[in-house]
Amino acid sequence: MAHGARPNEPKQQKSRQTSPNGTRNAAPAGPKNPGKSGNPARKNGAVTGPARSGPASLGDWISGARLRTLPLAVAPVALGTGAAVVAGGAGEFHWVRALLALVVAVSLQIGVNYANDYSDGIRGTDNHRVGPARLTGGGAAKPRAVLTVALAFFGIAAVAGLVLVIVSQFWWLLAVGALAIVAAWFYTGGKKPYGYLGLGELFVFVFFGLVATVGTTYVQVGTVNLESWLSAVAIGLIACAVLMVNNLRDIKPDKVAGKRTLAVWIGARASRVVFCVFLLVPFGIAGFFALFYPLAWFTFFVLLLVLPACLIVATAKTAKELILALKLTSMAALLYGILLGLAFAL
Repeated sequence: MAHGARPNEPKQQKSRQTSPNGTRNAAPAGPKNPGKSGNPARKNGAVTGPARSGPASLGDWISGARLRTLPLAVAPVALGTGAAVVAGGAGEFHWVRALLALVVAVSLQIGVNYANDYSDGIRGTDNHRVGPARLTGGGAAKPRAVLTVALAFFGIAAVAGLVLVIVSQFWWLLAVGALAIVAAWFYTGGKKPYGYLGLGELFVFVFFGLVATVGTTYVQVGTVNLESWLSAVAIGLIACAVLMVNNLRDIKPDKVAGKRTLAVWIGARASRVVFCVFLLVPFGIAGFFALFYPLAWFTFFVLLLVLPACLIVATAKTAKELILALKLTSMAALLYGILLGLAFAL
């Protein structure tokens, strides 16, 4: 039994830890109903991740939303809207539809973050985290509360999407929206989450790249152009880079937890190379657009964030370094989307 735990201890007995002042403290308990994860480490009672005590604060809930991932929702909407201005002609800008598309994208992103927190927490995956503590896995919030918040944001996305469909009259997009919510849930939810099978980057590319960008363009002007498709590929690759560096940071604990991400499948060295490819290829696309949209050259200023991120990932030895690279990559996604989107629109 891991950590010398006694297999026959009563459930009510508290684990004893001695604090610096010599008093005995009870170790905070994790979720009461962890669920069946098939995780051998969890079955053995191994709990190596950070633990929390007391109820979750507002700061904890904000942290659980993972604000640094929100640029991945904003950027494709900015690009899709810029492409829509090109497709619709001068003076045509559907700001209400663009705003609704933004609400859908941001709500889905926050929803999937809380859903990931919930699912990884009850599976025991987050017991082996090396990053910040999660709400469920760290015991700061009850699993049901985290699940409720996740479903609430999925609901907000669904309502905004429904309004967008009504306004645009493209009713078939209801199916696309439903598929997006299903994909968000089964990333780490369900019996066989695709995020545990190394397919996370593929779905991120499809939904936070292609669907988000092309969909934003389509609901505004009823057509899709080359600007939309190529910029969707670009921002999809950057989104994949964010996920890759996140999974690279967690590669060792994910192996222990049985979570087979792409980083786990290909190994740390190949993951570093793939990260750099994901992050640099979009600038080839930006260079192509710069031939037709002179303002697109400003997109290359984003390399001031991208190149350090690549260097950090290539040489990183600690999780802290990879977290810094993740932050740089997220900010790069936002600036890339805004700058190239403005280049289209102006």
